[in-house]
Amino acid sequence: MINENNKSVDIDAIPGERWFPKETTFSEDLHEYWGDWGVASEVETLRSVLMRRPGKEVENFDPKANRFSEEPIDVELMRKQHDAVTDLYRQHGVKVYYVEEQREDRPNAVFCRDLMLMTPEGAILTRPGMAARRGEERYIAKALADLGVPIIRTINGDGMFEGANAMWVDRHTVVLSTGSRCNRSGFEQVEYELKRMGVTEVLHMQQPYSNIHIDGLMNAASDDVVMVHASQVPYDVLDVLKKKGYKIVEAPSRTEVRETFGCNFVALEPGLIVMPEGNPRCQEALEKNGIKVLTVDISEIMKGKGALHCITAFLKRG
Repeated sequence: MINENNKSVDIDAIPGERWFPKETTFSEDLHEYWGDWGVASEVETLRSVLMRRPGKEVENFDPKANRFSEEPIDVELMRKQHDAVTDLYRQHGVKVYYVEEQREDRPNAVFCRDLMLMTPEGAILTRPGMAARRGEERYIAKALADLGVPIIRTINGDGMFEGANAMWVDRHTVVLSTGSRCNRSGFEQVEYELKRMGVTEVLHMQQPYSNIHIDGLMNAASDDVVMVHASQVPYDVLDVLKKKGYKIVEAPSRTEVRETFGCNFVALEPGLIVMPEGNPRCQEALEKNGIKVLTVDISEIMKGKGALHCITAFLKRG
C-alpha cells in the first residue's frame, strides 16, 4: 500500500480465526448437551420410556375405522391396566414420561412404539401408514422436544414407516420390515439415518400380508434368545440371528401369538421380560431357555390389537 507521502507501508496480514471445531460425533455429544437418551438394543437395561395414558380419545370412537375389536372397551379398566404397566416399569427403575397432549379422535395413540424409533443419536419421527393414525406423531414430536430428545429425522415425502417396523439386533445390526405400514421410501429414509450413525447391516424383512409389525412375530428376550412365530419370519433373517449367536425359540402356539400377543413383550434387562398375561405356552418356552417372565393383565388394551411392546416407546437402554 502507498501512503500520502508516496511511501510503501507494511500492513499486517489478516489473522486466522485461531480456533478449530470440536470434532466429535453427535452420539458422543448427546448426553452432555441433550440428555441421557439413546437406544441400540431391544434388551439392554431399560432406563426410560415414553407412553400415552389413554385419554379422551378412547371414550367415543368407531372401532372398525380404528381397527379395534368390536367388543366394548371398559375405559377405566383400560387406564388402570396401563397404570399397572407403568407401575411395574417404575418398580424396575424405569423412568416413565408421558405424551400429555393428543388428538381426541385418535384412540390408537396409546401405541406409542409406532410413532417413533429411538436410535443412539435421537429419535426418528415416523409417518403412520393408516389414515386413522396420521397426526398422532405431531404430539410425540412435542413430547420429545419438551424432554430435550433430539429428532434426527421426520419421515417425509411419500414415505411411510412405523417404529415397530424396526428391531435392533446389536449396535451395528437392525432388522427393518416393509409392508402395509412401511413402504420402500420409508425404509430407505430410516436405513440412511442408521447407516450414517454406524449401523453396517440392515436386514430387510418382508412383512406377511397377515401382519403389520415385527414385534407381532419376533422379539428378543436376551442377548442370545429370540422368540419367533416361525411360519411368518423369513429364513434369511433368522439365519443371520443364528450366526450372531441367538437361540431361536419358536412360539409354540399360533393362538397365543395372534390373539394374546405372546411375542409382544418388553425386556426390562437381558433375560428378564414382562409379557401380557394369558400366554402360558410362550411363557413356558422362554422360561425353559433361561428367561425370567413377569406377566401383567392388559386385556382391555389388547382390544386395540396391540400389547406391551406396542404401548412402550423406548428412550434409553443400557
